[in-house]
Amino acid sequence: MTRATDDTAGTFSAAEKEAMRARAEEIRAEKAQGRGAKKRESDRAKLEKLIDGLPEGDRRDAQRVHEIVSLVAPQLDPRTWYGMPAWALDGEVVCFFTPASKFDERYSSFGFNAPARLDEGSMWATSFAVTEVDDAAAERIAALVARALGS
Repeated sequence: MTRATDDTAGTFSAAEKEAMRARAEEIRAEKAQGRGAKKRESDRAKLEKLIDGLPEGDRRDAQRVHEIVSLVAPQLDPRTWYGMPAWALDGEVVCFFTPASKFDERYSSFGFNAPARLDEGSMWATSFAVTEVDDAAAERIAALVARALGS
């Protein structure tokens, strides 16, 4: 698989433009929904619909990541972020899953944003390539999520 890009340097690819459109729609929906249990349930439903619409391998891996994060960190709210599965604490995305199909990559990735407490000296990883969420990857994801929340 090769990454789909525009031939013009400095422009966004079609996939990147779609991610920005998805985020703009998420922001509009957030403003319309407000806060509270109804919003959380709506966000969860959107995430599950997104996962259901992924190609088979990505769907399997995204579903497993969702199950892991929900089990290890029930305080995180599932949602979408730039059209990708994500989990937030107090409205801030802590971690996210980028399916390989999102940007036509050869692997998916599981990443963390600034609220994640993964600090390790003066340098640390915030994104991990994932070719399959097998048992070993599942254990590592669970440990990283717990660590990100200070557990």
